[in-house]
Amino acid sequence: MDEQALLGLNPNADSDFRQRALAYFEQLKISPDAWQVCAEALAQRTYSDDHVKFFCFQVLEHQVKYKYSELTTVQQQLIRETLISWLQAQMLNPQPEKTFIRNKAAQVFALLFVTEYLTKWPKFFFDILSVVDLNPRGVDLYLRILMAIDSELVDRDVVHTSEEARRNTLIKDTMREQCIPNLVESWYQILQNYQYTNSEVTCQCLEVVGAYVSWIDLSLIANDRFINMLLGHMSIEVLREEACDCLFEVVNKGMDPVDKMKLVESLCQVLQSAGFFSIDQEEDVDFLARFSKLVNGMGQSLIVSWSKLIKNGDIKNAQEALQAIETKVALMLQLLIHEDDDISSNIIGFCYDYLHILKQLTVLSDQQKANVEAIMLAVMKKLTYDEEYNFENEGEDEAMFVEYRKQLKLLLDRLAQVSPELLLASVRRVFSSTLQNWQTTRFMEVEVAIRLLYMLAEALPVSHGAHFSGDVSKASALQDMMRTLVTSGVSSYQHTSVTLEFFETVVRYEKFFTVEPQHIPCVLMAFLDHRGLRHSSAKVRSRTAYLFSRFVKSLNKQMNPFIEDILNRIQDLLELSPPENGHQSLLSSDDQLFIYETAGVLIVNSEYPAERKQALMRNLLTPLMEKFKILLEKLMLAQDEERQASLADCLNHAVGFASRTSKAFSNKQTVKQCGCSEVYLDCLQTFLPALSCPLQKDILRSGVRTFLHRMIICLEEEVLPFIPSASEHMLKDCEAKDLQEFIPLINQITAKFKIQVSPFLQQMFMPLLHAIFEVLLRPAEENDQSAALEKQMLRRSYFAFLQTVTGSGMSEVIANQGAENVERVLVTVIQGAVEYPDPIAQKTCFIILSKLVELWGKMILFLNLRFPNSFIKLLEMKWNVALTEREIGSWFSLVMN
Repeated sequence: MDEQALLGLNPNADSDFRQRALAYFEQLKISPDAWQVCAEALAQRTYSDDHVKFFCFQVLEHQVKYKYSELTTVQQQLIRETLISWLQAQMLNPQPEKTFIRNKAAQVFALLFVTEYLTKWPKFFFDILSVVDLNPRGVDLYLRILMAIDSELVDRDVVHTSEEARRNTLIKDTMREQCIPNLVESWYQILQNYQYTNSEVTCQCLEVVGAYVSWIDLSLIANDRFINMLLGHMSIEVLREEACDCLFEVVNKGMDPVDKMKLVESLCQVLQSAGFFSIDQEEDVDFLARFSKLVNGMGQSLIVSWSKLIKNGDIKNAQEALQAIETKVALMLQLLIHEDDDISSNIIGFCYDYLHILKQLTVLSDQQKANVEAIMLAVMKKLTYDEEYNFENEGEDEAMFVEYRKQLKLLLDRLAQVSPELLLASVRRVFSSTLQNWQTTRFMEVEVAIRLLYMLAEALPVSHGAHFSGDVSKASALQDMMRTLVTSGVSSYQHTSVTLEFFETVVRYEKFFTVEPQHIPCVLMAFLDHRGLRHSSAKVRSRTAYLFSRFVKSLNKQMNPFIEDILNRIQDLLELSPPENGHQSLLSSDDQLFIYETAGVLIVNSEYPAERKQALMRNLLTPLMEKFKILLEKLMLAQDEERQASLADCLNHAVGFASRTSKAFSNKQTVKQCGCSEVYLDCLQTFLPALSCPLQKDILRSGVRTFLHRMIICLEEEVLPFIPSASEHMLKDCEAKDLQEFIPLINQITAKFKIQVSPFLQQMFMPLLHAIFEVLLRPAEENDQSAALEKQMLRRSYFAFLQTVTGSGMSEVIANQGAENVERVLVTVIQGAVEYPDPIAQKTCFIILSKLVELWGKMILFLNLRFPNSFIKLLEMKWNVALTEREIGSWFSLVMN
């Protein structure tokens, strides 16, 4: 071997050596006999360096995985002998190999097994067992090989071809017939021999049993001698977690419902008599988390058995199954309410399925009703934040609790299906007692009380949020709680979680304010003052900006008395903050978008006459326009690139804010009807000069282009005089991305205005195409994937443009470009359909050609004569593209021409 290259395998080697080692590995992979050098090195223990050994196994792994069929019978035999020799050597080594080497060796053994077991090595396991016997190092490797084989055969995370899946099924069937009983016996012997002397090997063996039990005959494991041993391991501290997982796999195995019920019940009786059900006496939370998972598995298995028995009409055994389930509920509740969330989380599946059973029963017993209430109280308690939750810097632990809360929410929803009246009454009781004394109550209890009210909205669903009509008792309870929420003063609670929950809830129940509109002013003040948009927490301010926008939009009819007051109060929040003022805004630019949209909604949906709406909209947008002009002048003079970028960002924000206000308009309230056309035309005239700015073109063009998209919708024909000049500027110094983003604007104009923009399209058609062709013809590095993708996307955009033109009845725009240009366009479309392996572009090209066939039959025929090979290819390929019947029909007309 290249000893210098091998030096690069050391993790501490410099980059040059590492690169050389990588190149050497690639060289060995393609070499026809390099694997033999590695096999010899492993068999003869030539190298002591762990990384070189690992390297040799990698080379062997590649050979077995990808090139094994190319080897002769003798060479294949050599690989088998090499692995067995290496395995034998492990029995004699003074020190075991590093774990990563043993795992890699196990992977190579597993790959060779799946390749040869059915044909050349049916005695694989017997050969392995004859070498390892009960030697602890040999047993360790044997168990690792078994886990690697299981991973190859049944691991669902590994993607297999259909052929590999068939092979794996055949291997498992053959193993069941030929060797599984022997393997199971070996596991029993390993467990018996090492349970008290070698916990690591014992745990490995338990993991193997748990993995294999899913696809072998369960009776080989679910018998007295095995189960008794596993139950014995439950009492050995270093083994019990792995024993728990193994028992979980046993009870999770599919089997006859009555047999499963008997198995679970017998396990439960032994576990209970051994004291495992006394949860409060167990301090090891890691074990309890595994035990909770086991109890969950047993409970769900019983529920599956009950469901099958009910379906089969076996009422007697179904009753026994239900009784067995009921006897586990007390244990389930202890685990559900446990202070450790992992333990609680692991039992939620059983709890959820139990509630599903109760939902199906026509009448609940007193005990079942008590169980429902106990689950409800447990969920309410477990929803509560703990003291350690970090609200300002949420990390992994906080993310896990958020996910856990989502699980609890599902339980709450299921509780509502079982007993909506009980849930509503329980929440009302907790909410009312908490809100009465919120000033002296801990934040987490106040937050969860409001949270429960919030969650009722989904737990007790209604059409279109109509919680305050229909069922009188429910509407009355919710109305009473909402009234308490908005009048109690709890919005002033000094904790971000309570503040956010308050605002989330008033927005969730916005229909309440149509029933009791007298509460709107106090809620608006909460949004606008230090409790909301001016809160000390940026997180609260940001979320409140979004929620305020939703609140105003949902209650726009009730907002009329407060419009000018709101606009005055948010004036400072609308200010554009240029980089040089050094003032930290209360809201980020993204948050300000919501405030501008809210202002627009207030103005547009007001009951004011058009003149007043125009005046208010001008007051809103004029400061933006004035700032824009000043900042654009500063940008033109700026020398420092960082300052240029920050000024361009600020300009882009100004355009974005103006654009966002236009979202308030609708078909019922158009810009013209509101008298605001002139204001937005002024904005256009203010923003368009940015297109000619030579600095920071990308960001400026992007903002103005987005604004033009909005104005095409809002101003309609009034925007057309601005389009030619804007297009001319946007086509200067274009890159692929610029054109990709510009073409949809032209497509929008073409599709919307059609014949009205025909003169403009005829004028800019070829300049646009020249810009596209110039970018597409630019040379690029052969391996530059980014450039290739950009060109592919630009080509798609180009064809989409041609499709829009032809599909909008504007084919004369192409026809009027002169014969040479028309031919060039048509040739590019034919090339798009034939030469570029891009199904999306091909589909578009076929649609364009089909349209043109209808209009220009003779021209197409002329091209057919000029480019016969392309047309033959077209006709061959059309069946590979997803064409409609109409499009295929057009192709037949092409053939007829």
